[in-house]
Amino acid sequence: MKKHIIAITILGALFSCKKSWLEIVPQGDQVAVTTDDYGKLMNNPGLYNYSAGGWGEAQLMGDEVAAETPYFANINIVRDRLFQWKDSIYVELEYMPYLLNLHNQGMYGLNKVINEVMSSTGGTDEQKRAIRAEALATRAWSNFNMAGHYCKPYNAATAATDPGFPLVTEAEVNTRSFPRGTVQQTYDFIIKDLTDALVSIPVRQPIVTRMSKPAVEGLLGKVYLFMGRYNEALPFLNAAISSVTANGQTSFYNYNETFAPGGAFLPVNTFSGPNSPGQNQNDLREAVVSKVWRSGSYSGNVTGNNGLVLTPQAAALYGSSDLRLLFYTDTNSDMTPNPAGRLRKYGVSYSRFGLQLADLYLLAAECKARLNDPDGAVADLEMLRKNRMPPADAVVPAAIAADQAALVRFIIDERTREFAAEGYRWFDMRRLSTDPLFAGTAYTHTMYNEDGTTTVYTLDQSKRFVLKFPRNYTDTNPDMPDNP
Repeated sequence: MKKHIIAITILGALFSCKKSWLEIVPQGDQVAVTTDDYGKLMNNPGLYNYSAGGWGEAQLMGDEVAAETPYFANINIVRDRLFQWKDSIYVELEYMPYLLNLHNQGMYGLNKVINEVMSSTGGTDEQKRAIRAEALATRAWSNFNMAGHYCKPYNAATAATDPGFPLVTEAEVNTRSFPRGTVQQTYDFIIKDLTDALVSIPVRQPIVTRMSKPAVEGLLGKVYLFMGRYNEALPFLNAAISSVTANGQTSFYNYNETFAPGGAFLPVNTFSGPNSPGQNQNDLREAVVSKVWRSGSYSGNVTGNNGLVLTPQAAALYGSSDLRLLFYTDTNSDMTPNPAGRLRKYGVSYSRFGLQLADLYLLAAECKARLNDPDGAVADLEMLRKNRMPPADAVVPAAIAADQAALVRFIIDERTREFAAEGYRWFDMRRLSTDPLFAGTAYTHTMYNEDGTTTVYTLDQSKRFVLKFPRNYTDTNPDMPDNP
């Protein structure tokens, strides 16, 4: 008899927190009856505040980072394997991927809301539909995250046969079979959830930890862009920008002001950098929908940014007046100077991975550049840049704006400038691997050894743009095919 996906979740929770999944969310004990009960389920901090999990794996796999051996080594073997793009990461039973575990646990509550809230008592039909829409959108966001880790990058030519991610649709522990399906089915499911959510999702929420109309529009645009369907992505991205502007909850910090004398990001702490959102997980200002994960040093969360530095190529992307450089230091974590002057991102201990305003504008700019609207692309790009550096330096060079391929590359580089060492680059690497404009790109990691030598690792793009499932999952579900 085939084991079921919830059984995997139970084992994962057993090894990660010493309680079974059923003890965390006991079936039959957690009874939601009223519409308000279901609304409170969507306030679960586990849906937006990740002390472990998040994009910790992706942070270690992006090619914009290198590592300093004395500060990187001897934390745990999982970090080493991720940085080296090894075939198998979670070999030992004691190590589990938190993001995958939290996804599977979260599906119980989300599916409970989706399947039951319309029958709840005490609320209006509009309230019930709004809560259900939030759960649909959150389920889509979580499945999109899983596809970015455990499915091949979307390729229209192979999506119908590439293995997908197991999709859970019931708040039920007795399901007997959950096949992986295909990548196409996975993305179709994500799009349907978001499209259905958009019909009833509130335009504005009391707090941006909950899904809203601009968040769903933006996520739909992002999913379509990651599929290479730019014509379908752009209307949603434009709509999201209009909606987020109209609801007035989300806005850019202007670094020209926050780093000016008396600015909000000052003083700069010697050990932790600027007094910015990177050190305050409750700062929601730039979030379209807020999902926060701990991206700083290792704290029992399996990963951690210990020993990571920018590659020389990534560091060279920043102009000297780019105020984002103030989130980096050329000292090591023990405050000794890095002898080569390599930069460590010390100013961000909490990263955002829901949908950020900067991501929204950069996605829209990329779509416009690819669809031959350079003026629109430059306008969106400069909207971000003028808030990150002096306005005179924020202007996109005319020669780049006039060359479509150069403009797309510039936007991709801007994504690195904005999000380096926070996991975003890994997902860009994946999707760009199917883009002819970036064909032939090789990805490497460099380990700077204490004796002055280097060790270089090269990503096997034929296999390692996807993670294999952890041993606990494959042992418990031998009928579920793993990634090669």
